[in-house]
This record gives sequence, structure tokens and C-alpha cells, in this order.
Amino acid sequence: MSDAPRPGEIALHKDPAEQPPDCGLVFIGRIETPWEDRHACPRRGAGSDTICTVQVDEQFAEGLKSLESCSHLILLYWMHEARRDLIVQAPAFDSVTHGCFALRSPVRPNPIALSVVELVAIEGRTLSVRGLDCINGTPLIDIKPYFAANDCVPEASVGWHKDRTHPERRSKDL
Repeated sequence: MSDAPRPGEIALHKDPAEQPPDCGLVFIGRIETPWEDRHACPRRGAGSDTICTVQVDEQFAEGLKSLESCSHLILLYWMHEARRDLIVQAPAFDSVTHGCFALRSPVRPNPIALSVVELVAIEGRTLSVRGLDCINGTPLIDIKPYFAANDCVPEASVGWHKDRTHPERRSKDL
């Protein structure tokens, strides 16, 4: 697979040197997964049974207090190897282009990703989780408890997704 633009895609910056610098985020740890590049990652972490490891840096260890009582977590992480230049994209599962903010693609101005994961175990500063979709070494931005009553919106919809041009790929792409 190539990172070359697909038909209809629009780059935010013509010259990669025009890409803005990263903001002043503080990474609180790293994520360890078996996937070394984005093409090996599951398209959707919720469909993966792979146990991955979240290593929280020592200075943030006390922030893990009471986390063991949570069954699920929201992880925010920085897709550090993602392109940041496309504002309109042509996803592999659709021949229609869409704005990056209407997609879950890691290719976006700020490649922040979110996954709801199952907390399998905690040992010291190491969390074992199920449900990730990122490459090995991904920087961790934040951990939040998942509250089903607050975080789940069953009636939510993405209208264009039901009309995509390659619906036969549905089970892989959702």
C-alpha cells in the first residue's frame, strides 16, 4: 500500500515543510502493540481480541489510582507516523471523497486517536487492554474512564457511511 494521494484527495499543504509544528502536549506514556506499521493494524480496534500494553510514565503513576475499578477506558493517543496534510480524503472503502473531520482516518491536521478499550489487568504502571488499533510505540496522551451512561449514544449516525460505494467491505471497515 502507498501513501500517495487517491483520486479526489486534497492536501492541506503542497510542501511538507509547510506542515505546522506539534503543539505542547505532554505524552504520559507509550502503547505497545504487535503492529509495526499502520497497514498491519486492525481497521477498528473494537474488533480485535489482541491484548496490548499501555506503559504509563513514572511521573504519572499516581494518576492510575482507582483505575482498577474500571472495566473500560477511553485512551487518547497521538498517531505520530500519520500524514497530516490531507483535508479531503478518499477512503479505501468508498469512491466518494469526504472531509477529514467526517472520517476516523488518522490522516488529519492533528492525528489524535480515541479508542474505547477493555481493561484486562493493571500491574504497577502497566495496563493490559483489549481493543486498540495503533502501531507499536504510539505516544499516549490521556486515559479516561468510560461511562456507558455518558459516553454511549445508540441513536448516533453517520449518514454518508450507509451510502458508501463498497458496502461489501462493511465487516472489516466499521
